[in-house]
Formats: sequence, C-alpha cells, structure tokens
Amino acid sequence: MSDLPAITVAEEDYNRLSALLEKTDDTTGVAESLEDELSRADLLPLAKVPETVVVMNSVVLFEDQDNGKQHRLQLVYPHQADGSPDRISILAPAGAAMIGLSVGDSIEWPLKGRKPLHLKVVSVTRSE
Repeated sequence: MSDLPAITVAEEDYNRLSALLEKTDDTTGVAESLEDELSRADLLPLAKVPETVVVMNSVVLFEDQDNGKQHRLQLVYPHQADGSPDRISILAPAGAAMIGLSVGDSIEWPLKGRKPLHLKVVSVTRSE
C-alpha cells in the first residue's frame, strides 16, 4: 500500500475487530491487511471520532476510482452482511479498506492475485 492516509478508529470498533480477526480463518489476505491497517490507526473513543470518519455501521458513499462508479453501503460485521446489496462486510476488500478513512480520503487497497482497489470516501452517515 502506498501513500496511506491517516486513519482514526473507534476504540470500541478496534476491540471488536481485533477479537473477530483472532477467530477468522481467512485465505484471501483481507484479514491480514485489515490487521495491518488497524495497527497504524489512531484510536479514540467512538464519541470523540469525527462524524466524517468511517466507523462500523456507517453508511458510506464511496467512489471506485478505477471506473468512476459510486456505491452507498453500510459497513457491517460479517454476520450482519447477510447478502444484502446495501451492506458490505468489514472482511470484504472494500469494507476493510474504508474503516477509519475520512471524507475526501483515497486509498489503494491490495488484492491477492489481482490489481489493487482505488477507493475514495465521498460521504459518511453515522447509523444510530
């Protein structure tokens, strides 16, 4: 990953994600990349994380910078994804890439055996 933007992760999300990653048997490399991402994050209590930062359960409008398409998805834990077209698991490449990013941030996210994703956060809405 090159030129990584600074990220802020809610302490509550960090703790749940760390526990999830300990139990995950992932062969795609997403969990390992997510662990790397979490290790470089600034941690804050959820109440102090700015509203413009992607946290778990946020609804994120993001752009795939390779094709210009925009997607609006809620970032959820794997058991919440349930195949819904408007949700994305934190263990999906685009989901893992977005955690902790702020509106306007772009990231290059590696994909095992494929070209990397290039995503940009356009807007963030907190889910209550």
